[in-house]
Amino acid sequence: MNFPLHYNGVTPDTPSVGWRTRFAPSPTGFLHLGHVAAALFGWRYARAGGLWLVRLEDIDPQRCRPEFSTALLEDLAWLGLHSGAPVLRQSERMAEYGQTLAHLQALGVLYPCFCTRSDIQRERAGMLSAPHAAPDGSVVYPGTCWHLSDAERLKRIEAGQPYVLRLDMARALEQVRQHGGAEWSLSYHDLERGSVACTPELFGDVVLARRDVPASYHLCVCHDDAAQGITLVTRGEDLRPATDLHRLLQVLMGWPTPAYCFHPLLCDAQGHRLAKRAGARSIRAMREEGLSPEAVRALAGMADMLPASAKESRAGPGAW
Repeated sequence: MNFPLHYNGVTPDTPSVGWRTRFAPSPTGFLHLGHVAAALFGWRYARAGGLWLVRLEDIDPQRCRPEFSTALLEDLAWLGLHSGAPVLRQSERMAEYGQTLAHLQALGVLYPCFCTRSDIQRERAGMLSAPHAAPDGSVVYPGTCWHLSDAERLKRIEAGQPYVLRLDMARALEQVRQHGGAEWSLSYHDLERGSVACTPELFGDVVLARRDVPASYHLCVCHDDAAQGITLVTRGEDLRPATDLHRLLQVLMGWPTPAYCFHPLLCDAQGHRLAKRAGARSIRAMREEGLSPEAVRALAGMADMLPASAKESRAGPGAW
C-alpha cells in the first residue's frame, strides 16, 4: 500500500499538536488484512505527536456481535495497537444520535418516508429512463414521499405506519447556501489532492434513520468524529464519495471540519477487494497458525510498521 505524501506520517498540513485519527471498524466478523492496513494507515499519521483512537461502529444489531468486538480488540492489541482513549461504542450512543436527528428536524431538513423496498422497486420500474445512480452506486430515491402534505404524514404516523427519516437534500443545500453566502461552496481538504469540491446533491434524499437501525452510518460517523475531536479522517477510497454527504451534515450541525486522507483498498491475488463477506482470511486464523505480528503486517503491505508497544503487548489485550 502506498501512502500519500511523507513516509513518516508528517505532512505539510500536520498540526503542531499532531493529527487525531481513528480506526472505526464494524464488528460484523473477524479482522482481516484490509483492516490491519487501514488501522496502520491512520496510526501512521497520528504517531507524530497525535492520538490514534478506536471506535466500534456497532449500530446494526442484526449483524454486529459482542464476540466479534472482543476479538477485534484482542487482535489489535496483539498487533501492538492500543486506543489513546477509551474505545467508543456507537451502540451506547443512540441518545446522542437522537438529539442530532431532533436538531435536523428542527431545521426542517428531514421528512418521513413510508415507502417499502418493493414500493421503491415498483416506482423505479415505472420510470421512463433508467434510475439515476448515486456516486456510491446506490440508486437515488425517486422522492415519492417528499410530495406528501404534513397532514398526510402525520396521519400515517399516528396510524402506526412504519417509516424512515430521509434528508431533504434540496432544503439542506438551501440551508448551507444561507449559511455561507451565494459564492460559498462546499468542499473538504484532502492531504493529497488539496481542496476537493463536494456535490452531495448527487446522493438525493438519503436515509438518516430507520426503525431497525435508529441512526444511519452517515449520521453516526459525522457525529462521533466531532465528539472525539478527530482532525484527520483516514478512510478507504471506496468511502471518498460519501465524504461529500458528510461535509453537508457537518455544516448543518455546525461541527468542525477535519482534513481527509484516503488509502487504496487491499485486494487478493485476483484483484478482488478483501471483505469479510467474501471469506477473507482472518487475523485470528493467522494467529492460530503461528504467524507473528511482523508477518501479518508484511502480508498487509506494512512490514515497516512496528508500534513501539508491540513487543510488550503480544501476551494479551493490554490496556483495553
